[in-house]
Amino acid sequence: MTSIVPAPSSLESAFPAAMLSAVGTKESWRKEVHRPATSTHKWWAKRLGTVFRGIITSAVTAEDADAMEAYMSRLDLTGVVVLDPFSGSGVTGVEVLKLGGRPVCFDINPVATLVQRQAMQPWNLRDLTAAYRAVENSCREDVDRLHRTEDGRTVLYYFWVATVACPHCSEPVRLFDSPVFSKNAYPKRVPKAQIVCPQCLAVKESRYDFDIETCANGHTVTPAGAARGQVANCPRGHSFKTMSALDEARPEYEMYAKMIANPDGSKVYEAITDWDRALYAECVDLLEDLPDSAVLPRGELARGNNTDQALKWNFRQWRDFFNARQLVSLSLIATAIRDLPGPPAEREALSALFSGTLEFNNLFTSFKGEGTGAVRHMFSHHILKPERTPLEAHPWGTSQSSGAFSTLYKSRLERAHEYKTKPADLVVDGVGISRVTGLSKPLSATIVDSWEAFVSTTGQTAYVGTKNSADTDLPDGSVDLIVTDPPYMDNVHYAELADFFHAWLQAIHPYAGYDQSTTTRRAGEVQNADPDEFGKAIEAVWTECARVLKPGGLLAFTFHQARISGWVQVVESLRRSGLVVTAVQPVKGEMTTSIVKAGSREPSNLDSVVVCRRVVDGATNPNGSLEEALATALRELSGLRGAGVDVGAGDVRSVVRGSLLAYLASTGAQLDDVVTANVDEVATQAIATLHNQYVSASPNLGPAAWQAGLLSLDPPMG
Repeated sequence: MTSIVPAPSSLESAFPAAMLSAVGTKESWRKEVHRPATSTHKWWAKRLGTVFRGIITSAVTAEDADAMEAYMSRLDLTGVVVLDPFSGSGVTGVEVLKLGGRPVCFDINPVATLVQRQAMQPWNLRDLTAAYRAVENSCREDVDRLHRTEDGRTVLYYFWVATVACPHCSEPVRLFDSPVFSKNAYPKRVPKAQIVCPQCLAVKESRYDFDIETCANGHTVTPAGAARGQVANCPRGHSFKTMSALDEARPEYEMYAKMIANPDGSKVYEAITDWDRALYAECVDLLEDLPDSAVLPRGELARGNNTDQALKWNFRQWRDFFNARQLVSLSLIATAIRDLPGPPAEREALSALFSGTLEFNNLFTSFKGEGTGAVRHMFSHHILKPERTPLEAHPWGTSQSSGAFSTLYKSRLERAHEYKTKPADLVVDGVGISRVTGLSKPLSATIVDSWEAFVSTTGQTAYVGTKNSADTDLPDGSVDLIVTDPPYMDNVHYAELADFFHAWLQAIHPYAGYDQSTTTRRAGEVQNADPDEFGKAIEAVWTECARVLKPGGLLAFTFHQARISGWVQVVESLRRSGLVVTAVQPVKGEMTTSIVKAGSREPSNLDSVVVCRRVVDGATNPNGSLEEALATALRELSGLRGAGVDVGAGDVRSVVRGSLLAYLASTGAQLDDVVTANVDEVATQAIATLHNQYVSASPNLGPAAWQAGLLSLDPPMG
């Protein structure tokens, strides 16, 4: 049976990239509002649902039809099977279900599988509310009691500071980098701030830009703290590297302030008292007395790109990421969820919600400030970065809390349920971009975990599994379309970070079949900093994709790679798998200010949609020469720029690299160091050309780029 995908499709030759970039930009700033079904839990590099809807609808639209109209229509993909081999948070699966198709969503990480299941399966709101109330009745009173003042007011946040002993004189050093521990997110508008005396921990209101203050105990407070970067200074004047003072142990932590919710709704900062310290000491005892059956995090950290910094600070076990009060409180909530009777989908939703709460309730979080969400979550830097001044939040929380179980229930689960019941999409109309309902089908999929169950289940169905996508149970020629977003060759290593959640989820058992291994790291993971290993792993997945595609089927994936070696490995792995690139389409990617992208030498705004077909089906690269491949890339980039889309140097470099390397691979050229250096030289010239607005249908980059020898690599055609 052949695929329903036309040849050529609009995705390959008439992709509405400018329109999708516009709606994608709007989505990118509030993904949790515009695509809440895939936002119930943290996952990394979550792609834009609007863009993926556009990829899917364009892939099934002929090139002479209107792909923009298809995106904004009630397109019906009944019976169409779409595979995502790197499913992540489930963006592809959700968009396929909304269009009436049948998604197959694989990810090698069990935490990702949990996130996908929440995105696609329905909840009964009455049962979900009842399960939430059962958890609340079981543990909230006990959790609240551990977060109160002596006079009974609720403590929203406790402020802590790491301390080490000076290696020269053993004097305790509080690792403040500044006495200002709370200020407004817009301090020039609201200069009021809270400062702490580093000597006696007295708390005082001041300004964010104060010069000098005197605390209530007569100590002089200046803007400089004891810690600066990797270096700290003790009160006696010794300077030392903080790491040298750890002495194979984690730093100690000391409470110094708290934010309290007053009965009238106001909030106030106060210093820590002996009563507060006694309450925390009680938590230490309570932790020791928890029964063996209580849910607590399991496992140890392993070496890795994203865990090494925590290990250097001597965080060895996942339970080290929490203080005693956090462990007791979180254990009470988690145990109550684990012990819930059915229904299973609603219990699973609360399990995922609890896991998502963890990123805001640990020793790696910090205070963002007034006038914004108070808690800066632990993954804001995409690594496990120890905090010198961590923030301890009330994990159940109140309406004034940030990142608490109760507030996330409303902002994540209730919002996701509303969206799944009545999905909304962003469309372009006569006045701008509007959020409309009625274009998409509700999300109420039966989740199955095998191909056999998938083909035998009627109604809206999603095959969701924790699998290595290089080895699946899908029959030959069973998939119409493959749409995915593979991992980067380097950057964020998802499994190393996902183990933080998995350490708790193992004991909760969110659903029957949830993986019970001690780690989510797996053989066969595509993510690898080594180009050759990355290439081998992703080739195995592409080969499986080529096997399961129907004749005439299409593979499309989004990609952006700062290193040219990543592009080389992707293009060569596609060639070895019997796939040829038929288009490279630039389109709006993640948030422009993404840490991963903004941290690169050339920050970027766009992804490349790489479109491929099988060579055995007669597919070829559409470009007849390198000049044509370059002209095509620059024409697409210029079109986006002309439509007002931000096109950065990194975008130009990435798209030109992908387009030229894809063409060269289709000719059988060896993508060696000489070729890649020449491709990069052309990309550099293209950046200058595009940014000087010299792009035309046949751009002339001048003799310098071509004299570098690239054209001599262009094989004769015919």
